[in-house]
Amino acid sequence: MFGYQYDPYQMSLGYTQPVVTHFSIDVECVATGTDHNSRSVAQIALVDQFERVLLNVYVKPEQPVVSYLTPLTGLTQDLIEQQGVPFQQGIHYLKSFLPASAVLIGQNIGQDVRWLQLKEGRDFQALLDLAGIYRAWNTKYNTWSIFGQDHVARVLMNYPVASNHDAVGDAIKSVRLYNLSQQLQQDPEAWQQAQQKLLAIPPEPSFAKQNPSYEGVCMGNRKTCTCGAPFLG
Repeated sequence: MFGYQYDPYQMSLGYTQPVVTHFSIDVECVATGTDHNSRSVAQIALVDQFERVLLNVYVKPEQPVVSYLTPLTGLTQDLIEQQGVPFQQGIHYLKSFLPASAVLIGQNIGQDVRWLQLKEGRDFQALLDLAGIYRAWNTKYNTWSIFGQDHVARVLMNYPVASNHDAVGDAIKSVRLYNLSQQLQQDPEAWQQAQQKLLAIPPEPSFAKQNPSYEGVCMGNRKTCTCGAPFLG
């Protein structure tokens, strides 16, 4: 459940701990209803800017689970029932590792923050959304193109396309992509080449695009929505 721990013994010997300012939070959810808004937190991961896993906790939803969305989340009924803790306990664990000065990074990180009921200025300092960092101006359509995390990781870091997601793996991926963006942006030409590469290579179809509905649950693709529920956020 808990990952890297700062070592008091090393500190007593004069070792200095690196200053940690940026963290990635990632959440995996299960479906508690058939519409695309009916989701409940089932896994929380926290990773720092040095890719150290500080927390990986499974959460047992209060509401009955309609689908664990296993091909997408990697979560199963056995895993959640055996290792899941109540939501508030999971949040307590998270806040014990997360300083109020933290800058949170991630793909659509605002949604994760809302799911976890975290408040800016109280639980963290600021958000950095990878979707905004890696967006590129598309001259063909005269608009901004926004890319999914898997596409950016595959194109720029040769990441294989994952068959399912995992909160820890996605949080580490977010940290690596953020660190890469900081490196690339130091060289305007390299940054422009990266953006052009993202535009030139077609993205792989997402799970939601391939599966408008899974186990009777709408997956929330705007073009193929099966439930008619509003799109929030």
